[in-house]
Amino acid sequence: MSTPKPYLTGHYTPVADEVTATGLTVEGTLPPELTGRLVRNSHNPKPGVTPTHWFKGSGMVYGIRLREGRAEWYRNRWVRTPALDGAPYLTEHGPDLTASAAGTHVIEHGGRLLALCEANLPFELTRELDTVGAYDFSGKLRTAMTAHPKEDPVTGELHFFASSPFPPFLTYYVADAKGEIVHSAEVPGATASLKHDFAITRRHVVFVEGTVTFDPTDHSGIPYSWSDQQPARIGVMPRGGDGAGRVRWFSIEPGNMLHVANAYEDGLGRIILEGPTVDREGFRLSWNWWIGAPGRGSEPVSRSYTRRWVIDLVAGTVDEQIIDDLPVEFPTLNEEYLGAENRYQYAVSFPDEEGFGGYGVVKYDRITGARRIRPIGDARMPSEALFVPAAGATGEDEGYLLTVVSDLKQDASQLLVLDATGLDRIATVHLPHRVSAGLHGSWIPDADRDGART
Repeated sequence: MSTPKPYLTGHYTPVADEVTATGLTVEGTLPPELTGRLVRNSHNPKPGVTPTHWFKGSGMVYGIRLREGRAEWYRNRWVRTPALDGAPYLTEHGPDLTASAAGTHVIEHGGRLLALCEANLPFELTRELDTVGAYDFSGKLRTAMTAHPKEDPVTGELHFFASSPFPPFLTYYVADAKGEIVHSAEVPGATASLKHDFAITRRHVVFVEGTVTFDPTDHSGIPYSWSDQQPARIGVMPRGGDGAGRVRWFSIEPGNMLHVANAYEDGLGRIILEGPTVDREGFRLSWNWWIGAPGRGSEPVSRSYTRRWVIDLVAGTVDEQIIDDLPVEFPTLNEEYLGAENRYQYAVSFPDEEGFGGYGVVKYDRITGARRIRPIGDARMPSEALFVPAAGATGEDEGYLLTVVSDLKQDASQLLVLDATGLDRIATVHLPHRVSAGLHGSWIPDADRDGART
């Protein structure tokens, strides 16, 4: 008898049904400024389907509607792409960019809700999470789109990229606040290295090429593997149209980074970049979990420790170090500080490669070096913790963290609302069923920057 794939068991057991529930039970008091929708994505294959890789599971989006102290509704919907019904990505005419898992992230920009998967076009959803269809920015997007675009909190621009195993390996895009692509350019010198995330600062775009690269001999369905021949590098390029062709590449130590915590220019003009990274063994353990191979680790991320790079553009040097020995992933921050110097960061902690430690929500103070952990409890796993500012907030950490908890003992899930200052629980919203542990999501307030309803 074959061993069940780890991404189809435990916290990752797929949800079999689409559900709509109203008038959710709330313990505690929901702050009235939490008026909007929490939307979250996950890889959730249909019953009877066993994908060859965790990331190939069909996307299911979960939504929780909060309004002025009430939890009005919950709903979950598959993103109805051609791949949901078995359409292949590779065809006799080349890749089908609409045959998407659409299960990595979901964002709102320019009034559109978009489910993302980095090998494909975005898929637009309605406010009720029904699928509208593939979205190509009025024909201006002819490549795939990263699952980790960055919205500049000052300009409202959306910065994103397309990564490909074939030339052009890397294409950079900027869409304005209304959602129109206003700039695109190929990034010179890029390689087929896996690029899942990137960073922006106020003046630069920062790309990370790790030691994992395209491997046509890999048959997991996600053809990448660790290669000692692939140099690890950071690419720094001026933002916008003036930066095309002026990328500088800096060598770094071997490793792989999936998610950026933040990047910014310090007072000396250096770029500070931070995010969890894995070494060769960490990547091997994680990858084996993702594909369900023998000898896999017990968690989807192993040996994932926060690293800091200090890039001196004048001296042409990079100083790097691991700054914490706690296994973490899914870093977040108050996104009003995205691209600028931030004091606080948040993450999800995981057991180590030996199974010691537990799941928790972590808060880092980058000035004092303090680390605070809120354990979530036995057999309970939190999702990425999203920061929402409190009404009238003047401090960076004055706000709330929203995380969806998978509870195996109760076979249930809850939305946990924490005070971002001290990680104390403020409220719990009980969901109608257990939600599969997933990846990324967004808090979408009812009013955008122009005050329009979304």
